[in-house]
Amino acid sequence: MKAVILAGGEGTRLRPLTVTRPKPLLPMVNKPILGHILTYLKRHGIDEVVITLAYRASMIQDYFGSGQSLGIRIHYAVEEKSLGTAGAVKNAQKYLDDTFFVISGDVLTDFDLGAALAYHRERQGLATLLLWRVENPLEYGVVVTDEEGHITQFQEKPSWGEVLSDTINAGVYILEPEVLDRIPEDEVVDWSQDVFPQLLREEPGALHGYVAEGYWADIGTIPDYVRAVNDVLRGRIDVGPLGTPLEEGIWVEDQVDIAPDARIEGPVYLGTGVKIKEGVLIQGPAVIRDYCIVDSRARVDRGIIWRNTYIGEAAELHGAIIGRQCSIKSKAVIFEGAVVADNCVIGAGAIIHPGVKLWPNKEVESGATVRTSIVWGTTGRRRLFGRFGVTGVVNVDLTPEFCAKLGAAIGAILPKGGRVVMNRDPHRSSRMLKRALIAGLPSAGVNVWDVHSVPIPVARYYTQVTDAVAGIHVRLSPFDPRVVDIRVFGANGMDIGREVERTIERVFFREDFRRAYMDDIGTISDAPGVVDRYIADFLATIEQEAVRRSRYSVVVDYSHSTTVDVLSHILSHLGVDVIPLNAHVDENKIALQEEQQERHLKQLAVIVRALGKDLGVQLDVGGEKLFFVDDRGEILAPQRAALAVIDLVMRYQTGKAVVVPVTMTAAVEKVVAFHGGYVIRSRYDLHDLMARSTHPDVILATDGRGHFIFPHFQPVADGLFAFVKILELLSLHQTLLSDVLAQIPTFHVANAQVTCSWEAKGRVMRLLNEQLRHHRVETLDGIKVWLGDEAWVLIRPDPDRPVLHIDAEGESPLAAQETLEKYIRIVEGLREE
Repeated sequence: MKAVILAGGEGTRLRPLTVTRPKPLLPMVNKPILGHILTYLKRHGIDEVVITLAYRASMIQDYFGSGQSLGIRIHYAVEEKSLGTAGAVKNAQKYLDDTFFVISGDVLTDFDLGAALAYHRERQGLATLLLWRVENPLEYGVVVTDEEGHITQFQEKPSWGEVLSDTINAGVYILEPEVLDRIPEDEVVDWSQDVFPQLLREEPGALHGYVAEGYWADIGTIPDYVRAVNDVLRGRIDVGPLGTPLEEGIWVEDQVDIAPDARIEGPVYLGTGVKIKEGVLIQGPAVIRDYCIVDSRARVDRGIIWRNTYIGEAAELHGAIIGRQCSIKSKAVIFEGAVVADNCVIGAGAIIHPGVKLWPNKEVESGATVRTSIVWGTTGRRRLFGRFGVTGVVNVDLTPEFCAKLGAAIGAILPKGGRVVMNRDPHRSSRMLKRALIAGLPSAGVNVWDVHSVPIPVARYYTQVTDAVAGIHVRLSPFDPRVVDIRVFGANGMDIGREVERTIERVFFREDFRRAYMDDIGTISDAPGVVDRYIADFLATIEQEAVRRSRYSVVVDYSHSTTVDVLSHILSHLGVDVIPLNAHVDENKIALQEEQQERHLKQLAVIVRALGKDLGVQLDVGGEKLFFVDDRGEILAPQRAALAVIDLVMRYQTGKAVVVPVTMTAAVEKVVAFHGGYVIRSRYDLHDLMARSTHPDVILATDGRGHFIFPHFQPVADGLFAFVKILELLSLHQTLLSDVLAQIPTFHVANAQVTCSWEAKGRVMRLLNEQLRHHRVETLDGIKVWLGDEAWVLIRPDPDRPVLHIDAEGESPLAAQETLEKYIRIVEGLREE
C-alpha cells in the first residue's frame, strides 16, 4: 500500500518558526511532525510513500533520505512551482498505480486507516474523504453526506446560518489512480476547491465520506502547534514511546543530567544530552530538546525549547517557544505566547512581552524590554543615550509610542510639579515626536512649558534662567535626514550627565514609571516671553555701543532655520548691516548633507568677496555652531577659526583659561600662553566641553568644530551669542578677522578613521597602550602620543560606531600625513591579531 504526503507548503501562519525550515520538520516533542506521520503510516501497513515538496525541499530530503532507517521506502516529487494540493499529487503520478492514501503533512492523527480502507473498498468509489466531527466547524471545510455515506455538498468556511453538518474534511483521502487522469499537468489544482466539487457534479456516487474516530489536529498556526505538542505530552494521541520514563509524566532520552535539587513537574520531555542544573524548576507541559542547558535557578513554566539552546541562570520562561541554538541570558524573562526563532540572543535581564515574535538571528540587548515583534534588521536596545542624545530612525526606532514612554521615563526622575521646557526644530518628524514626548511627561506629574520651535541656545537659556527643572529638544539629525535626535538638558541648560542618563534608562527599560493621580497630572502650556527674555539678557551682556560705532556689514546664512527669528532682531537693534541668506524657515531644507553645506559656504564666500563685506557667517540649523568667511572671502577651517577667536578673547585677559578638546592643535597653547593664560583640555565630547567651561577662570570654550561657549552668558554652545560677541571683540580691538588670522601660528593636522569591530576595540587599545608605554602618553580621551614638542597622534575609539579615530599633527602637511598613515597601519595590524 502507498501513500502521498503533501509537504510542500510554506507554513506562513507558523512564522517565524518556519522561516528557516519547512513546516513538516517542526519538532513535535521527540521527532518532526513528518516523522510522526511516517511512523503512523508504517503502523498501518503502508511501506512506500511519496512526499511532495516545494518550500525548502532539500531539508526534508536530507533529513529522511530514502527512508531506510525508518523501514519505509520514500520517493520525492519536487515541484518547480506551486501546483496546489491536487497538482502536487498529479506530479507524483508515476509512482501511483493502485489505490493510495493522501495525507497533509501538517496533520497529526491516529485514525484507523485500515477501517477507512475497508469502507472505501466496500463502496467501490473513486475517492473517500476521511471526515471528523468538530464542535465549531466555521473555520474548516464542512462536508455534508447522506445516510449511505455519499458526499452531497461541500461548504467552505460557512457561517452558522449556513452550517449543515459538523463533519469537516480531515485532509486524509483514499483515492483510486484513475482520479489523477482528471487533473491537468503542470497546473495549479486543489482537491477541495477543484477536483472533488467536479467529481461531485459529474459522478456523485463515486465520492464518499468516512467519519473517523480518534484524535486529529491540523497544525496550521502557532497555537495549533502548541496545543498538539501538549496533547502528545498528555497522551491524548498515541505516537509511540517518547523516551525512557523517568517517573510519571516525565520522559528522558540518553545522557540527560538532572541536578538532585531540580524540580520537574510533568508532563515533560527531555531530549538527548539535556542538562538541568541546580535549583531549576520545570513545570509541564514542557519540551526541552537535545543538548539544551537550563542553568541554575532558571524556571520553565510550560513551553517548548528546541535543541542546542541555553537558558541562563535565573531566567524565566512562561509558555514561550524558543527556537534552535538560542541563548537566553541570566534573569531574562519571556512571557506567554512569545516566540523566539533560531539563533537569537536575549541579553541578561531583558524582558520579552506576551505574544512578541522574534525572527531568526536577532539580538536583544541586556536589560531591554521588547513589546513588539522584531522582524527584519532590527534589534532591541539596552542603551537609550548616545553622543547626540536619544537617536533613531523616525517611525522605526523612534515611534510615537516609544517617545510617549520616554517622556514618562524622563518625568519619573523629575520632581512632581516641576516644569520641563519642550522645544523642536521645524520639521514634521520632530513635531510628531515632540507631541508624543509631551504626552508622556504629564503622566508622571510633570508640567510642560512648550516653547514650540526656537534655536537650541534660546531653549537652553530659558531653561537656565526660569524655574524649569529640565529641557528637551527634538531635532532632525544634521548628519542623516532619516534620523531624529532627542536631547535632554538639566536646569542649568547643559546636557545631562551619564549618571542621569543611566537613571532614565533604568526607568525606561524596567518600565518603572511614576503614574500621577488625576489631580496630579501635569499641565501643558505655552511658555511666556521666551525670545524676549533671551534677547534682553543677550543685549545686556554685549557692549552695544561698540558694535554700533563700527557699523559692520556682514553676510549671514541662517540655514532655513528659526535662528532668523531671533538673530535678525538682535543685529537690527545693534545697527549691523546684514545681507541674509536662506533666511526663511523651510522644514525640507534644514537637514544639509556635508556637500550641501560646503556648497553654501562657497556661495557665502563668493558674496562676501564680491560685495566687500566685513565678515560672513553660517549658522547650523540648531543655532549652536558657527562657520566663518573672513573679510577677504576666505573660508576658515574650524580649528583655524577657533584659534582666531581664542586670540581675540585672550587679549587683555591675563591669567584666564580656555577649554579645548584633545583633538585641537598644540598651537592653541602658544596663542594662550602669549596672552598669559592657560589651556584646559577636555574630551572630544560637547558635554565635557560644557562641564569644564564652568571653571571660574574660563572665558571661552571651543571644540574646533564650530561650537563656541562664552560661559559668562551661558555655559553652552551658542552660535548666536558667539557671532555677536566676536563682532563686539573686533570692534573693541578695531580690527578685522583677517588681521587676527595673520597673527596666529600655522599648524598642520590630518585625521582618518579605521573600522574596528566592537569586540576588537578594547584589545587594540590595550595593545597600543602596551606598545607605547615608554612614550609620553596622555589618556584623557583615547591614547595621545607625543612625538615632539608639537607633534602628536591621538587614537580614540568612537563611542557609537565600530571605528577608531586617528588624529595627527606634524611640523608640515607631509609630516602630519606620514604620522597618520603610520598609525593607521599599526592599528590595522593590531586589529587583525
